[in-house]
Amino acid sequence: MNPRNTMKLSNLLQNSGNKFLQCKLRGEMAGNGFNLTSSAGYSTARQSYDADGKISKRIFADYCIYKGKAALSAAPILPTFSKMGSGFTKIDRRGSIMLTFRPAIGDRKYDSEKKQLFALSVTEVGSFISMGPGDTREFFHDPAMQSSAEGQVRKSLSIKPFTDGYFISLSVANNILKTNERFTVPVTSAEFAVMREAFSFALPHIMGWAHSTNQLPDSPGEDSSKVHQQLGSASEWDR
Repeated sequence: MNPRNTMKLSNLLQNSGNKFLQCKLRGEMAGNGFNLTSSAGYSTARQSYDADGKISKRIFADYCIYKGKAALSAAPILPTFSKMGSGFTKIDRRGSIMLTFRPAIGDRKYDSEKKQLFALSVTEVGSFISMGPGDTREFFHDPAMQSSAEGQVRKSLSIKPFTDGYFISLSVANNILKTNERFTVPVTSAEFAVMREAFSFALPHIMGWAHSTNQLPDSPGEDSSKVHQQLGSASEWDR
């Protein structure tokens, strides 16, 4: 490669660190009403490091899929831990894979005020990544399960195959607010493969096993009340 072209390529890569990496995937499905022209990518935030080498700023690494009627993003939510009086560390809450749906309000514009969340548990992540060609999945969440308020708010996530991928749909029925919302995002086979691989990589981390198998000695002066501070929405019921 010409040295001048090599320098231009190097400068381009350095200057594009905070931009979306986008790929265009086009397809047609007769009569389904969906435009499968899509933009999928991931976002990152610049990293800065403290003197001890630790990252001092949060890293955003959501995997996002943008379609004509809605956008879908996925991100891992790490577990939280606390120290017991004996000095041992226990897990307070296991992590999850948070799916976020946002409705489209225009060309490449999505309404974050009307977003809906669905947190895949460890077992649900296992069910997701074990899907084979032609398989379907459906998950139901109710924050008031086995209580007198059961059924007041109910979420249903379904994954159903089509010719070149899967329809991932979320339905949210809120009997308190008298609302019923539904989001459907057609996910291509390539996009689904990315999600499956990313979920497989994240699984031991959201279980807490990545922490237990990579234990480090406590640092002097470390706050023993919380070993890991949760970033972002830890619950799908947070808005």
